[in-house]
Amino acid sequence: MKAKLILENGMIFEGKAFGYLKDSIGEVVFTTGMTGYQEVLTDPSYYGQIVTMTYPLIGNYGINLEDMESKTPKVKGFIVREKCNFPNNFRCEMDLESYLKQNKIIGLEGIDTRALTKVLRNHGTMKGMISLEDVTLEEVKERVEGFSNKDAVSIVSTKEKYTIDGKGKHVAIIDFGIKENIIRNFKKRGCKLTVFPMSATAEEVIKVNPDLVFLSNGPGDPEDLGDVIENIKNLVGKKPLVGICLGHQLLALTLGGKTTKLKFGHRGCNHPVKDLEENKVHITSQNHGYVVNELPEDVVAKIFEGVSPSTICWMSHTDYIEKAPEGFKIVAKTPVCPVAAMECEEKNLYAVQFHPEAAAGPQDSEYIFDKFIKYAL
Repeated sequence: MKAKLILENGMIFEGKAFGYLKDSIGEVVFTTGMTGYQEVLTDPSYYGQIVTMTYPLIGNYGINLEDMESKTPKVKGFIVREKCNFPNNFRCEMDLESYLKQNKIIGLEGIDTRALTKVLRNHGTMKGMISLEDVTLEEVKERVEGFSNKDAVSIVSTKEKYTIDGKGKHVAIIDFGIKENIIRNFKKRGCKLTVFPMSATAEEVIKVNPDLVFLSNGPGDPEDLGDVIENIKNLVGKKPLVGICLGHQLLALTLGGKTTKLKFGHRGCNHPVKDLEENKVHITSQNHGYVVNELPEDVVAKIFEGVSPSTICWMSHTDYIEKAPEGFKIVAKTPVCPVAAMECEEKNLYAVQFHPEAAAGPQDSEYIFDKFIKYAL
């Protein structure tokens, strides 16, 4: 069936719909990863977004039920140049189209994804609509303007506290849309985990007496989470705090830093990050649209001690930190993310923008979880 992607600036890309055949509206973004489409589909950080894969053939190894980052897909739509109808992999349990149809996600194939990517790079990320109908630009504009992603974190966060037993350090996780592989990495290290919803108060977290508090990844603009920031303020100085992606940004905002939105985001698994302490470059995976931009230089960082010169990691965010809080030191950066990692040893606060848990790879930066555990009480 024919379908169109209509951007809020009026540009139209015609292609063929697949998966679940129903119109969808979201923020149109692109990711440059050649693999990992299953992780992209199920990553809660992509909630509310129509994701474009720049690699031309997607679905060639199918879908398996083990590598999910959440129970269901979180994207609003999925755009590919060409989908593979006959996947071939020993772990394959279903094809891409069947998976999208089963989970009520519309797909669009056959458009020039390179041209769409250029539009998003030149004009910036924008809202859009995948439509099966002939609609006027005025109708599209009205429907697109009504789209908001401000409640994304509350939607993807766990609704109830739960515990995962372990004999190691006790980690309290505040779930803003946590990826399953973060939990797997803590479990791999024997940690006991208590996972809280995003609305948990500092008192509720401290009551379980954790050795470490972890602020998870998640979707949306960190500045929309004012109540969360107030709760984190009440945890600073009482327990060691670490964070990834959105958690990294929230920690910066809590302590007086600033975040700013990138023009077209930063998503993929082939982006370099420079470790400023070791003067080394790591290839990372990313998915973000906001970043931390600046940090003082008067704090000694330990988080990257002993890191290999060729370490590879994953980054995935829409926002970034524009100005880091007082007392923090920038310990890693990228060309578009000036604060890829930051540290305040005095207050036991550590956070990274990139994704050391990236299941699709690269996985060289999983050592960050060992660092997190090392900083626990």
